[in-house]
Amino acid sequence: MKKLLLISCMFVLMLFGNSAFSQTQINPSDVSTSVPELANFHSIIAPMWHKAYPAKDINTLKGYVPQIKANMVKMNNAKLAGILREKEAAWKNELAKFNVTAENYYKACEANDEAAILLAAEKFHSAYEAMNRVVKPFVKEMDVFHQTLYVIYHKSFTEKNYTEIANGMDNFILQADAITKYPQDKLVKRLKDNTPKFYTIAGELHASTVALKEALNGTDVKKKDAAIEKVHTIYQKLESVFE
Repeated sequence: MKKLLLISCMFVLMLFGNSAFSQTQINPSDVSTSVPELANFHSIIAPMWHKAYPAKDINTLKGYVPQIKANMVKMNNAKLAGILREKEAAWKNELAKFNVTAENYYKACEANDEAAILLAAEKFHSAYEAMNRVVKPFVKEMDVFHQTLYVIYHKSFTEKNYTEIANGMDNFILQADAITKYPQDKLVKRLKDNTPKFYTIAGELHASTVALKEALNGTDVKKKDAAIEKVHTIYQKLESVFE
């Protein structure tokens, strides 16, 4: 896990190190959407869901209880990175549900009820997937765009460093364009009828990013501020398609 976090941090440093935002002092962990406590849970969920559950191995499923309890304590004490600050409410909401499914899992195992254990394992897995959906964008290109947006909105914009933002706009526009080109066949599996909505908003995001570059080339500070706010708002709108 430490190795994975190190690789993630190195990726973030490479992403920003040669960009216009290299002047802005940021902690690499602030722009990582990884929650170590949630990632560590995968070592339990994977064998549970892919091996023990389909094999109806009740003894193994019951044996996961101590590990789940220990990891739930860590989950309840987990702190979200800065880039996930807007996900705090959704995280807490899903975490409450995750706790309920964990408690139901313990009860089913204690009662030694095979049918109840299998159902509890299914619901626990679903709750775990819901936790992941809160913090991890389905589209990786959105994650990359969001990392840049975080630095712009919460760092450079706060410091009114418009020059720094302007110098990185060409790369930012490319990141927005990459979102519009996400393969539809992959997206439709998740969004189904909402797929056209994704591409419509993705187009708006790209257009607003291009408009931001134009505003930054001008001298009207109010227009610059409004353009930055618009990109931020449309990105949130795009994220909401997956909710």
